[in-house]
Amino acid sequence: MISCHLFLFVFFHLGSIMAAAEPAGCKIRITDRALEMLKYETQKFVEEELSSINMPEMKGKEGRFQYTITDVKITELNLTHADLQFIPDVGLLFDVQNSSISLSFHRRILYWLFYDTGNINASAEGVNIRTAVNLVRDYEGRLKINNITCNAKINKMMAKFSGTLGKVYDFLGRILTSGMRFFLNQQICPSLHHAALVHVNSMLETIPVRTEVDDYIGIDYSLIDDPVVTSRSLDMHFRGMFFDLSHQNHTLVNYAVDPIIREYDRMVYLALSEFFFDSGMFSYYTAGIFQMDIVNEKMPKDLEVLLRTTYFGTIMMMNPALVDAPMSLQLAVNSPPKTSIKTSGATVVMTATVKVMVLPPGRPPVQLSSMTMETKFNAKVSIRGKRLAVHADLRRFKIFSNQSALESLALIPLQAPLKTMLQMSVVPLINNWTKKGVRIPLADGMDFIEDVVEYHNGFIVIGANLHFSKGLREMMAGSIETDPYNSTSTNSSSSTF
Repeated sequence: MISCHLFLFVFFHLGSIMAAAEPAGCKIRITDRALEMLKYETQKFVEEELSSINMPEMKGKEGRFQYTITDVKITELNLTHADLQFIPDVGLLFDVQNSSISLSFHRRILYWLFYDTGNINASAEGVNIRTAVNLVRDYEGRLKINNITCNAKINKMMAKFSGTLGKVYDFLGRILTSGMRFFLNQQICPSLHHAALVHVNSMLETIPVRTEVDDYIGIDYSLIDDPVVTSRSLDMHFRGMFFDLSHQNHTLVNYAVDPIIREYDRMVYLALSEFFFDSGMFSYYTAGIFQMDIVNEKMPKDLEVLLRTTYFGTIMMMNPALVDAPMSLQLAVNSPPKTSIKTSGATVVMTATVKVMVLPPGRPPVQLSSMTMETKFNAKVSIRGKRLAVHADLRRFKIFSNQSALESLALIPLQAPLKTMLQMSVVPLINNWTKKGVRIPLADGMDFIEDVVEYHNGFIVIGANLHFSKGLREMMAGSIETDPYNSTSTNSSSSTF
């Protein structure tokens, strides 16, 4: 009985370990080099948040003085001594030290029978704000702030009166500024707490988690674990898996090498494993789009003449009436294409069945021959903005007969024209499709620039710097903009490469 319980314990324990050890298809590292730019945007956002603090009317009595303070406005914030840094195993720290805030407010003061009004300019010195945010993976696999700790303190505040009795009332400044300083101390952290949990999280929701790529496939960018934070970087591990929109549970199992990012020199790094690309081609394959009919105007004239010459005897033996009927090539990939990434570059191997058909008018097509086509493409990966694109070049091409070695010899004259046809017709279609690219999981308003692609055994690492096309507040306020690439839909009425 004990051994049975022990077996069950070990079984479920190992199962949980295996589930937690899911390899990532995509990783992103944000380094401390990016924090300087992020600090500037964060500083502007914090200044805007604090400037919007609303202060209530203040009333009081001190001896024979009665006062009312209204129209309190923060006129200037000087958060020049600010820093943004990583907190290992937690998230981010925004630290403001020895900064200042300028305010103005309106006074109404009654002393005996004397009534006086005027403006007060005040300044808060020694403003210290320390805000830490905890970054986690939420239940949808999205990056999220789940907690914020904040400490704010204003060391001193001074006020300068104007008006007929300005100098007389200077002693009231200590009373008024003490109340104002207390109120500001109480309002800074709640304001930043709301900004982080509401506004920043709304910006993080613009990062795609599970979204459509085109009419056929989608991509899953859900985090597979909590972000890993060190003193130098924030590392995020994404599933990075494409899926067929019509069969979303029919996905590829990830057995690829886990990508490794070792560098810290650039602001951001993107690592993609072979699984990332294989899952995309697997999804297109299961969607049934890796097939093509080359007929009529799509068929190069010299290739058509060569096909008629090659299969003239076969046609005559079948039915001489088919000699003048149109001919076609039917290409269909017979297994999911496979990616191989080495230090020398990335290649894609694709195997397809090619059928030579004759199309008699008003009658079913007649198959003349069936052959296997093996192709190998060089794949060049690049990033434009926040879209990952691939450009393919045909590297190797081979055809052979499925029926006999003798027919394979007869197909040798077709090798060169078929390769030319692929280079002139099929490869441009593939590149026109793949150049649209797929969005990588970055917030709206952030783009990759100055990217450098490095190829490793089993994965690709792209290092780049970041560019903000929007301010942080605009990024938080806006939803995902309409993407011009996603708005270009693929014609679903016909199947093409």
